[in-house]
Amino acid sequence: MNIPTATYRLQFRNGMTFERAIDLLPYLKRLGISHLYASPIFSATAESTHGYDVTDANQIDPAIGGRAGFDRLVEALQEANIGLILDIVPNHMAASLENAWWRDVIEHGESSRYAQHFDIDWSRKLTLPFLGDSFENVLENGELSVQPHPETGKPALAYYDSFYPLTPASWQDSADEVLAITDAKAIAELHEQQPWRLMSWRDARKELSYRRFFEITGLVGVRVEDKAVFAESHQLILELVHSGAVNGLRVDHVDGLADPQGYLQRLRNATGPDCYITVEKILAAGEQIPADWPVSGTTGYEFIAALSHALIDDTQIDSLHWAYEAAAGQRYDVAAGLRAARELMVDRNFAGEFSRLVKLASRIALLEQRNLGEAELHVALRELLLAFPVYRTYGNQAEMPNEGEELLQRVLESVKNSASPTALSLLQAALLGAVDEQSEKDADEFRTRFQQLTGPLMAKSVEDTLFFRNHAALAINEVGAEPLPHTFSLAHFHREMQNRLQHQPNGITSTSTHDTKRGEDARARLYTLSEAPGLWAENVARWRQMNAAKVVELDDGPAPEPAVEWMLYQALAGVWPANMQQQDVLRLEERFLPFVEKALREAKLRTDWAETNESYETAVMDYARHLLSLNNPQFLDDFSQSLRPFIQAGLINSLTQTTLKLTAPGVPDIYQGSEALDFSLVDPDNRRMPDFGLLAQQLDVATPPDFTEPLDWLNGKIKQQLIARLLHLRLKHSALFRFGDYQPLEVSGEQRDHVIAFARQDSDHALIVVVPRLSFAGIDWSECEIILPESLAHRRYRNLLTGESESINERVLLENEPWYAPLILVS
Repeated sequence: MNIPTATYRLQFRNGMTFERAIDLLPYLKRLGISHLYASPIFSATAESTHGYDVTDANQIDPAIGGRAGFDRLVEALQEANIGLILDIVPNHMAASLENAWWRDVIEHGESSRYAQHFDIDWSRKLTLPFLGDSFENVLENGELSVQPHPETGKPALAYYDSFYPLTPASWQDSADEVLAITDAKAIAELHEQQPWRLMSWRDARKELSYRRFFEITGLVGVRVEDKAVFAESHQLILELVHSGAVNGLRVDHVDGLADPQGYLQRLRNATGPDCYITVEKILAAGEQIPADWPVSGTTGYEFIAALSHALIDDTQIDSLHWAYEAAAGQRYDVAAGLRAARELMVDRNFAGEFSRLVKLASRIALLEQRNLGEAELHVALRELLLAFPVYRTYGNQAEMPNEGEELLQRVLESVKNSASPTALSLLQAALLGAVDEQSEKDADEFRTRFQQLTGPLMAKSVEDTLFFRNHAALAINEVGAEPLPHTFSLAHFHREMQNRLQHQPNGITSTSTHDTKRGEDARARLYTLSEAPGLWAENVARWRQMNAAKVVELDDGPAPEPAVEWMLYQALAGVWPANMQQQDVLRLEERFLPFVEKALREAKLRTDWAETNESYETAVMDYARHLLSLNNPQFLDDFSQSLRPFIQAGLINSLTQTTLKLTAPGVPDIYQGSEALDFSLVDPDNRRMPDFGLLAQQLDVATPPDFTEPLDWLNGKIKQQLIARLLHLRLKHSALFRFGDYQPLEVSGEQRDHVIAFARQDSDHALIVVVPRLSFAGIDWSECEIILPESLAHRRYRNLLTGESESINERVLLENEPWYAPLILVS
């Protein structure tokens, strides 16, 4: 198998085309990556900024260069000896009129040859939730009309620029008469004849007739569990793999599939053994990727969670939480907050999916002759979903794996006092397939739907709700993070790296992605708040006082409220440029304000995407705008000055986490632009085009990093140089990084808790890594020593960053090493 030594994630669209990617290859080659890791390249909706809204899985998007451009890119990659990994999207496609399969389903209903390609409930009409109001109101307002389709000339129901094709039975032999219809009642009658019905987007939560991706009605689930659907939707993907153009695949949202293991096995059989395959899979604390999945690993969110253990000060993190609660004027119970977020998702955002499960459970109870009412099943199912601690289990028609059965038993035990034991017993039987023959079909569907709901429920309640409500420490509000309070320890980080070597040594290791809540260097900076919670709280109190006149008193409370003020200052601290100049303020405002709007709406407290509170949003946005106003110089100067120690410690953290990513088990991914400093906010900010010209100009692979040059820290040059040196080392010693042991090393000295030390070793080579941690107050390494085991002692080592060599016996002395820089020794 072609295992990468390191990947570089490139986001196509937003100006990035195949031709531009070709121009970048000399730079990426100098940087030292082995594989380009491409975002989805297949045809997507016209306004797509990301490519996950695929309209044709068998066409390369003309908007980014089409097949001809792609072929030129592949040729250039092969000339440069760089591999290619594609991000594929088997779970869903765009529910868009631009999608020919979807358009055919609208026109022909269940008789369409694509009707079974999509996960549609054909026991009722296909719902199209794309109206701005109810059908009746839209019709009354004259917004619906019968028009010839612009492409086919056939009769269609037109809603602004959208033309919904009419089923042939409703107009054949009378096209002219149908096209002449203008009467609202006649339009309504024509609408009733269709296999679909238009409705308001607001009704999708309860009435949607197809599986969607999370809450996005514009993305419809695809039934890749069907062999024919798999074959048709993967035709081009497999062609590109078999031709050698593509060396690896990243499978998007694998947990959304009906049978992930079955899909992955089919994909592996179709691609052959040499294709490198990873999956986007969020692992909960202590969870491992299923051993029977024929993949190399995940896309690495769990590595970010592990990093927090290395870089957060556990002795002071509680003080940061207390300071937040004091500022907010209320205690924040995270467990209660998590339950409240989950309740909102079950009761409102996923009400339709939940209702469908209750109906299935009721039917199973009837077939199983269990005397259970729908209300009992409603309560039991709700409690089971609210308590589910991972994204999903992986039961299928054949069995529920042991891990899933044990997990289910633990969850049932935890909710036994909150719901009817009889109802819980029925749900357990349905999920495990322990039902009579007449109930098997319904039980299979129940299990599949349940498992497809727990993932979106977890993601939307934690990542997209709770993490926008709990503002104490934004750095730990990250995809894949454990939401409940827990201890942080360096020992835990080391254990996680040893587990990573054991379970997925070839999985991707990430610190920034297109989905992370903030850039890796923003996160590294915000970790330092845990080292100085008192100072941070003092700063926030002073800043709030400076800007108090901009807080607006509304009927439902102050705007922004104290908790949101805390969030604004912390988010701004994370995104603040390391070398802030006056001209940067306006550019920062353009990025910061959309983040603020998104943060408020994702919290779903005083405003929401569905029901916006304009007066509240306006007040908070005006407050945020004032923070970045050049007419607020006292605050801007104070904020900039106060951030300096956090910026300095954050930059050291950045080098530490970069070194860990590039030397720990796994395949490190460099997200576009993050080889320098990445202070981005949540999407779409993190999908901006980097300044590749500047990056290429700045890259210096020949000169050792100068850790005494302040500007090289502030512009990211030192980080970029460090990455280049480590990437080239990985190319040279790929076996060491792929197979070498991970050995935590003992550190002696009074400040040993400020040192992370470990070794990678195989039969031929050894690597010793020493990096600082918790550096806010400075570190004195003068008495620190790294104690080496016999297998690492009595060797000659070369310092990767200086090029100097020395013989080392039983100990590595740190007294002459700069405490703020990584020490990387190679033998």
